[in-house]
Amino acid sequence: MTAEVKNRGAHRVTATNMQIQVGIITISDRASAGDYKDLGGPALKEAAQRGGWQVLAEAIVPDDATRIQETVRVELPGFGEVMRAESMKITPNSILSRSLAAIVDHALVIALPGKPSGAVECLSFVQGAIPHGVALAQGTPTSC
Repeated sequence: MTAEVKNRGAHRVTATNMQIQVGIITISDRASAGDYKDLGGPALKEAAQRGGWQVLAEAIVPDDATRIQETVRVELPGFGEVMRAESMKITPNSILSRSLAAIVDHALVIALPGKPSGAVECLSFVQGAIPHGVALAQGTPTSC
């Protein structure tokens, strides 16, 4: 599952004045084929809206490794490391997670687990870094 976080048109970015716009993409062969209902996407939408973020788009696409790899341009390893480390406190299976973040076309893209509870938990682990990540993706000067 991927949450794409964007911020358009902001001149000076701070955590308090940034309007974060989100697109939620569920990557699943079975969900995209209609074999089962996507529960992770709606759970992430609810979590994003609780955080005051505007959800602009939602999509369910098949798991095509080549397409996904071509999309990821610049990886940000810290996001995946934090999500896996915190998730290990909950389940040992999290070590197998493909959770990651990348900058794609001036947007921060975060890949989250497909299980609704895991997706929302992982989002909460990195939520504080998202405004700064969006600012970096857009080339906005920051003080880090």
